[in-house]
Amino acid sequence: MIKVRRAGPGDAAEIVRLRGVMLASMDGVEPPPGPWQPAAREVLRERLADPADLMAVFVVDAPDRPGVLAACATGTIERRLGGPGNPSGLTGYVFNVVTDPGCRRRGYSRACMTGLLDWYRDRGVLKIDLRASVAGEGLYRSLGFRDTPGPTLRLSLPAS
Repeated sequence: MIKVRRAGPGDAAEIVRLRGVMLASMDGVEPPPGPWQPAAREVLRERLADPADLMAVFVVDAPDRPGVLAACATGTIERRLGGPGNPSGLTGYVFNVVTDPGCRRRGYSRACMTGLLDWYRDRGVLKIDLRASVAGEGLYRSLGFRDTPGPTLRLSLPAS
């Protein structure tokens, strides 16, 4: 049985390490160290300690490696304007789902995602979005995620 737990502020460094693993797998190259890492750790420490409870990370500890995480899945809740399909307007967004390369194919990401989806259900979130990598698409589809109509567009504003 896989033991999943909700991460706390003390897990921030390991979650950021796993984020680097995820970014490397998506981009084909390990991200360089830089200011993104301390900034991400600080956001995690703040958000995971926030009593408003609008971000959660579910993790699996690496077997036989104290203090090391094997996998994680991160989610946030945003309140948007309600509509017929989502009257409360509560919308979840899943990101940073990753398993350490030495721990893959053991069900850890699925376990983390299941914990995260339960967290959303407990909070009345009816709509949950994510952007899937090719490698993760099968997992997400098996959990009930489906294609959405319409294109996703993005604008990246230049930093000042």
